[in-house]
Amino acid sequence: MPDARILREYGEEPGVVRLTINNPQKRNTYDPQMRDQLAAYLGEAAQDDDVKVVHLRGADGIFSTGADMNNAYAWYGDGKAKGRRPSQRRRLTVDRRTFAFYHEFIGFPKVTVAEISGFALGGGLELALAADIAVIARDTRIGMPATRFLGPALGSLHLFFHRLGPVLTRRMLLTGDLIEAGELEGLGVFTEFTDAGSVAARADYWARKAARMPADGIVIAKEMFRLVEQLQAYQGEEVLSYVTHAFGTNLRFEEDEFNFVKARAKHGTKEAFRLRDEHFDVDG
Repeated sequence: MPDARILREYGEEPGVVRLTINNPQKRNTYDPQMRDQLAAYLGEAAQDDDVKVVHLRGADGIFSTGADMNNAYAWYGDGKAKGRRPSQRRRLTVDRRTFAFYHEFIGFPKVTVAEISGFALGGGLELALAADIAVIARDTRIGMPATRFLGPALGSLHLFFHRLGPVLTRRMLLTGDLIEAGELEGLGVFTEFTDAGSVAARADYWARKAARMPADGIVIAKEMFRLVEQLQAYQGEEVLSYVTHAFGTNLRFEEDEFNFVKARAKHGTKEAFRLRDEHFDVDG
């Protein structure tokens, strides 16, 4: 039975399928089951000769705030079940599968259009950056807040450096700052910046426009795009991303450093987030 937290519908324009992250009560976070459902729909779209464009969006005006941190580390399964920290072999095995999802999205053979508003955080930002065409509301908050409890060494570093550039990447990953997308309007990071009320219509426009292209031409171009990026920027990225993430989840925290997992166990997820932000609030 499909997970109802990921919705699929076919648009009026031939060749367009819309996938919606439908978990608005949690700001469209996703867990492994949701990610697997999204991957399944993407896989079916890739195999469907009638589909040219995948239009990805979030319900209720929020794109996605990434992985659901209520079950952080639970995805490592056996390590947590035994009451012990997951082994490196467990982390590497799970993270290899996790990051395969992002690799497949980056190299997806059809056109991907992202409709971005509200928040695009963590894995949500990675999806936004990986899309072929991204329409974003200027007031969307973007960032990688997980750096504040995993440290700056996350996966997909290649994606951040290639899409955002080294200066902005270092700022975002070394501070965990959230910024408004409008600050990046002159940098060419996203296809189109617009007001929040226009995001859906503009994303629909780009999806319909791309769907007018010949289907064979799209697939050929996407494979060529992937080859160029592999040659110029992404060599080694498939291993780098999951190895970096697996090691990063095994940090040792000193007494004066914020430990999200420890804080969550003691205070709950919501309070742990508040304590995290309090810890990183610096006068200046």
